Amino acid sequence: MSKNKKEKPAPMDEEKKEPMEQEGGQPAKEAPETPETPETPETFTVTREQMEKMEALAAQQAALNDKYLRLAAEYDNYRKRTAREKESTYQDAKMDTIKSFLEVYDNLERAAQQAGDEENVHKKGMVMIFRQLEAVLEKMGVTAEDPTGLAFDPLKHSAVMHVDDENFGEGIVSQVFQKGFLLGEKVIRFASVQVAN
Repeated sequence: MSKNKKEKPAPMDEEKKEPMEQEGGQPAKEAPETPETPETPETFTVTREQMEKMEALAAQQAALNDKYLRLAAEYDNYRKRTAREKESTYQDAKMDTIKSFLEVYDNLERAAQQAGDEENVHKKGMVMIFRQLEAVLEKMGVTAEDPTGLAFDPLKHSAVMHVDDENFGEGIVSQVFQKGFLLGEKVIRFASVQVAN
Protein backbone atom coordinates (compact mmCIF):
# COMPACT_ATOMS: atom_id res chain seq x y z
CA MET A 1 0.00 0.00 0.00
CA SER A 2 1.15 3.50 -0.60
CA LYS A 3 1.81 5.99 2.14
CA ASN A 4 -0.42 8.65 0.59
CA LYS A 5 -3.65 6.76 1.22
CA LYS A 6 -5.51 7.81 4.32
CA GLU A 7 -7.44 5.21 6.23
CA LYS A 8 -11.10 5.96 6.71
CA PRO A 9 -12.75 4.95 9.99
CA ALA A 10 -15.06 2.01 9.81
CA PRO A 11 -18.71 2.91 9.31
CA MET A 12 -19.53 1.35 12.69
CA ASP A 13 -17.19 3.79 14.44
CA GLU A 14 -18.91 6.76 12.83
CA GLU A 15 -22.27 5.67 14.21
CA LYS A 16 -20.87 5.49 17.75
CA LYS A 17 -19.54 9.04 17.63
CA GLU A 18 -21.97 11.48 19.15
CA PRO A 19 -21.89 15.07 17.94
CA MET A 20 -21.27 17.40 20.85
CA GLU A 21 -23.15 20.35 19.45
CA GLN A 22 -25.51 21.06 16.65
CA GLU A 23 -25.35 24.16 14.57
CA GLY A 24 -26.35 27.14 16.67
CA GLY A 25 -24.40 26.02 19.77
CA GLN A 26 -27.09 23.82 21.31
CA PRO A 27 -26.22 20.36 22.67
CA ALA A 28 -27.00 17.50 20.34
CA LYS A 29 -29.79 15.06 21.15
CA GLU A 30 -28.69 11.57 22.02
CA ALA A 31 -29.67 8.80 19.66
CA PRO A 32 -32.07 6.29 21.22
CA GLU A 33 -30.32 3.18 22.47
CA THR A 34 -31.38 -0.17 21.22
CA PRO A 35 -32.15 -2.69 23.99
CA GLU A 36 -29.47 -5.34 24.34
CA THR A 37 -30.48 -8.94 24.17
CA PRO A 38 -29.45 -10.97 27.23
CA GLU A 39 -26.43 -13.12 26.58
CA THR A 40 -26.80 -16.80 27.17
CA PRO A 41 -23.98 -18.28 29.27
CA GLU A 42 -21.61 -20.59 27.54
CA THR A 43 -21.83 -24.21 28.48
CA PHE A 44 -18.96 -26.64 28.54
CA THR A 45 -18.96 -30.38 28.61
CA VAL A 46 -16.48 -31.99 30.99
CA THR A 47 -15.67 -35.58 31.57
CA ARG A 48 -16.16 -37.32 34.89
CA GLU A 49 -12.37 -37.42 35.33
CA GLN A 50 -12.07 -33.66 34.80
CA MET A 51 -14.96 -33.02 37.19
CA GLU A 52 -13.36 -35.15 39.91
CA LYS A 53 -10.07 -33.37 39.39
CA MET A 54 -11.75 -29.94 39.75
CA GLU A 55 -13.58 -31.06 42.90
CA ALA A 56 -10.32 -32.38 44.36
CA LEU A 57 -8.59 -29.06 43.59
CA ALA A 58 -11.48 -27.10 45.16
CA ALA A 59 -11.30 -29.26 48.30
CA GLN A 60 -7.53 -28.83 48.45
CA GLN A 61 -7.89 -25.05 48.06
CA ALA A 62 -10.52 -24.93 50.85
CA ALA A 63 -8.24 -27.00 53.13
CA LEU A 64 -5.28 -24.71 52.45
CA ASN A 65 -7.42 -21.62 53.07
CA ASP A 66 -8.63 -23.08 56.38
CA LYS A 67 -5.05 -23.93 57.34
CA TYR A 68 -3.94 -20.39 56.51
CA LEU A 69 -6.74 -18.83 58.58
CA ARG A 70 -5.93 -21.05 61.57
CA LEU A 71 -2.23 -20.25 61.30
CA ALA A 72 -2.94 -16.51 61.08
CA ALA A 73 -5.22 -16.69 64.15
CA GLU A 74 -2.64 -18.74 66.05
CA TYR A 75 0.10 -16.22 65.23
CA ASP A 76 -2.11 -13.31 66.30
CA ASN A 77 -2.83 -15.04 69.63
CA TYR A 78 0.89 -15.76 70.09
CA ARG A 79 1.77 -12.11 69.42
CA LYS A 80 -0.82 -10.85 71.92
CA ARG A 81 0.21 -13.44 74.54
CA THR A 82 3.92 -12.57 74.28
CA ALA A 83 3.11 -8.84 74.52
CA ARG A 84 1.12 -9.50 77.73
CA GLU A 85 3.89 -11.70 79.15
CA LYS A 86 6.50 -9.06 78.33
CA GLU A 87 4.46 -6.35 80.07
CA SER A 88 3.82 -8.64 83.05
CA THR A 89 7.52 -9.50 83.35
CA TYR A 90 8.40 -5.80 83.21
CA GLN A 91 5.83 -4.94 85.89
CA ASP A 92 7.02 -7.79 88.14
CA ALA A 93 10.66 -6.70 87.82
CA LYS A 94 9.64 -3.10 88.52
CA MET A 95 7.69 -4.16 91.62
CA ASP A 96 10.60 -6.23 92.95
CA THR A 97 13.01 -3.32 92.47
CA ILE A 98 10.67 -0.85 94.17
CA LYS A 99 10.03 -3.27 97.04
CA SER A 100 13.76 -3.34 97.87
CA PHE A 101 13.78 0.49 98.14
CA LEU A 102 10.83 0.63 100.55
CA GLU A 103 13.01 -0.16 103.56
CA VAL A 104 15.16 2.84 102.66
CA TYR A 105 11.94 4.88 102.35
CA ASP A 106 10.86 3.79 105.85
CA ASN A 107 14.24 4.70 107.39
CA LEU A 108 14.37 8.08 105.68
CA GLU A 109 10.79 8.82 106.75
CA ARG A 110 11.59 7.97 110.39
CA ALA A 111 14.74 10.11 110.28
CA ALA A 112 12.86 13.05 108.74
CA GLN A 113 10.13 12.83 111.40
CA GLN A 114 12.54 12.83 114.35
CA ALA A 115 12.11 15.75 116.66
CA GLY A 116 15.14 17.92 117.03
CA ASP A 117 16.85 20.96 115.64
CA GLU A 118 14.94 21.84 112.47
CA GLU A 119 17.77 24.12 111.36
CA ASN A 120 20.35 21.32 111.52
CA VAL A 121 21.89 20.89 108.06
CA HIS A 122 21.99 17.11 108.44
CA LYS A 123 18.28 16.93 109.18
CA LYS A 124 17.50 19.31 106.29
CA GLY A 125 19.55 17.12 103.97
CA MET A 126 17.74 14.00 105.21
CA VAL A 127 14.34 15.63 104.58
CA MET A 128 15.44 16.71 101.09
CA ILE A 129 16.59 13.18 100.23
CA PHE A 130 13.31 11.74 101.55
CA ARG A 131 11.25 14.19 99.45
CA GLN A 132 13.34 13.31 96.40
CA LEU A 133 12.72 9.59 96.94
CA GLU A 134 8.98 10.27 97.29
CA ALA A 135 9.04 12.18 93.98
CA VAL A 136 10.90 9.36 92.20
CA LEU A 137 8.40 6.76 93.46
CA GLU A 138 5.48 8.96 92.43
CA LYS A 139 6.96 9.40 88.94
CA MET A 140 7.16 5.60 88.64
CA GLY A 141 3.44 5.31 89.45
CA VAL A 142 3.87 4.21 93.08
CA THR A 143 1.40 5.51 95.65
CA ALA A 144 1.83 5.29 99.40
CA GLU A 145 -1.29 4.32 101.33
CA ASP A 146 -2.02 5.48 104.87
CA PRO A 147 -5.40 3.88 105.67
CA THR A 148 -5.90 5.42 109.13
CA GLY A 149 -9.64 5.88 109.70
CA LEU A 150 -10.58 3.78 106.68
CA ALA A 151 -12.30 0.39 106.64
CA PHE A 152 -9.96 -2.60 106.83
CA ASP A 153 -9.39 -4.08 103.37
CA PRO A 154 -7.74 -7.54 103.45
CA LEU A 155 -6.65 -7.05 99.83
CA LYS A 156 -4.49 -4.05 100.80
CA HIS A 157 -3.94 -4.25 104.56
CA SER A 158 -2.34 -6.69 106.95
CA ALA A 159 -3.87 -6.64 110.46
CA VAL A 160 -1.10 -7.18 113.01
CA MET A 161 -3.17 -6.06 116.06
CA HIS A 162 -6.77 -5.76 117.15
CA VAL A 163 -7.88 -3.25 119.77
CA ASP A 164 -11.15 -2.36 121.46
CA ASP A 165 -11.55 1.36 120.80
CA GLU A 166 -14.85 3.22 121.07
CA ASN A 167 -13.47 6.13 119.03
CA PHE A 168 -13.45 3.91 115.91
CA GLY A 169 -16.16 1.72 114.46
CA GLU A 170 -15.80 -2.01 114.00
CA GLY A 171 -13.36 -2.98 111.27
CA ILE A 172 -11.83 0.50 111.05
CA VAL A 173 -8.05 0.96 110.91
CA SER A 174 -7.08 2.80 114.10
CA GLN A 175 -3.32 2.93 113.63
CA VAL A 176 -0.79 2.31 110.84
CA PHE A 177 2.55 0.77 111.76
CA GLN A 178 3.92 0.60 108.23
CA LYS A 179 2.49 2.26 105.12
CA GLY A 180 1.30 0.20 102.21
CA PHE A 181 2.39 0.82 98.63
CA LEU A 182 0.59 0.28 95.34
CA LEU A 183 1.85 0.25 91.76
CA GLY A 184 -1.29 1.13 89.86
CA GLU A 185 -3.80 -1.38 91.27
CA LYS A 186 -1.19 -3.97 92.31
CA VAL A 187 -0.07 -4.14 95.93
CA ILE A 188 3.70 -3.88 96.36
CA ARG A 189 3.56 -4.00 100.15
CA PHE A 190 0.54 -4.48 102.42
CA ALA A 191 0.02 -1.81 105.05
CA SER A 192 0.63 -3.17 108.57
CA VAL A 193 -2.28 -1.88 110.64
CA GLN A 194 -4.14 -2.07 113.92
CA VAL A 195 -7.87 -2.70 113.51
CA ALA A 196 -10.59 -1.66 115.97
CA ASN A 197 -13.09 -4.34 117.06
